[in-house]
Amino acid sequence: MTDKPTLREQIQHAIDENPVILFMKGTPKQPMCGFSARTAAILQSVGRPFAAVDVLPDPRIRQELSALSNWPTIPQLFVDGELVGGCDIVTEMYQSGELQQALGAETAEPIEEPAAPEAPGPAPLSIENHL
Repeated sequence: MTDKPTLREQIQHAIDENPVILFMKGTPKQPMCGFSARTAAILQSVGRPFAAVDVLPDPRIRQELSALSNWPTIPQLFVDGELVGGCDIVTEMYQSGELQQALGAETAEPIEEPAAPEAPGPAPLSIENHL
């Protein structure tokens, strides 16, 4: 009988398998906090595919993720297996054009931050791919 991977191993696998992955409260279509909404909106405006994981359905996800990344807050963006940071860092990188460069998107003049969508009801735990 094979051992089921631990939650931390599952999180690490998701980080390793997805070039760009955002751990957030809610989903990009249904964010559940302003910081997650802003970060997802920025990623969507860049136009590169990314995966997203809702940390709300199981509190252990947030706990294990923070232990793994050594970063206490949500959202957390990983690019090529490396933690980029949370909302403030992603916002600063977007405004300077560094985020677009890190994601391999065409860089233009720094753009104003996109408006964050309103936060509707809860969503199930899953990894979603978005453009």
